[in-house]
Amino acid sequence: MTTITEFITALGRYGFLQSALLAAIMVGIMSGIIGAFIILRGMSLMGDAISHAVLPGVAIAYMLGINLLIGASVFGILAALLIGFVSTHSKLKTDTSIGIVFSAFYALGFILIAAAGSAVNLNHILFGNILAVADGDIMTTAIVLGLVLLFVVTFYKELQITSFDPVFAQTYGLKVQVIHYSLMLVLTLVTVSALQTVGIILVVAMLITPAATAFLWTNRLPVMLGLSAAIGAVSATVGLYLSYTFNWASGPAIVLVAALLFLLSFVLAPKQGFVRLKMRVTRPRPQKAGPGLADQEVL
Repeated sequence: MTTITEFITALGRYGFLQSALLAAIMVGIMSGIIGAFIILRGMSLMGDAISHAVLPGVAIAYMLGINLLIGASVFGILAALLIGFVSTHSKLKTDTSIGIVFSAFYALGFILIAAAGSAVNLNHILFGNILAVADGDIMTTAIVLGLVLLFVVTFYKELQITSFDPVFAQTYGLKVQVIHYSLMLVLTLVTVSALQTVGIILVVAMLITPAATAFLWTNRLPVMLGLSAAIGAVSATVGLYLSYTFNWASGPAIVLVAALLFLLSFVLAPKQGFVRLKMRVTRPRPQKAGPGLADQEVL
């Protein structure tokens, strides 16, 4: 078993490990930030659908030899538009539309993978292979991280209002649909950036789990964004260590660490943790004082 000291020594010695750690941290940060808005909007299923719907675009871009971001972005936005169109022009609910579009795009992606002929690299896209990250992947991930930060900083107020009260936002004059599809585009870019790290199949876990963990610790959006990004980065770092030490696949290792942090938070979070909520339920109710006396709160 590799000790932490040996892992740090290996980081200083091997360039591929340095690149892997840098990419994993950047993916953890951007996934945590975007994931916070995804869960606040109740769009976890949409995030899952978009992350899987980019598979045909990735496969086509791979076959044509073009940048994966181009193919994935086209299919990610197309999936979001189709889901909205089916929901708006039929009696079907949004979750049903998501299921139909998501499964159709995912099936198409597998057919295209088979047609691609060489499934080795595409399997890495499905399940992740962070130790094989290239310099071009690092550059792409850094650019997407910059775009994510720029998007959130520039449209923070709009994202906040539309996330908590979309009806008021529309009354206020904000273009809710434009903000929604802009967020879907950024989500698509984050998904593609995470392909090398955790793969398409597990990318939704990195979008949802750190953000859900942060949500258990705070009620303030700025704190939640920072905490979610930090949890994503820590999960990526520890997961990479486990992947390197035990020769595990990087994606499952990172996701398992994020899930463990969520489990600990679910139990121990001071305000919304399971233990705290149980204490509130079992705490005896305050007794009413006699006539003419104010009720006193039992602390």
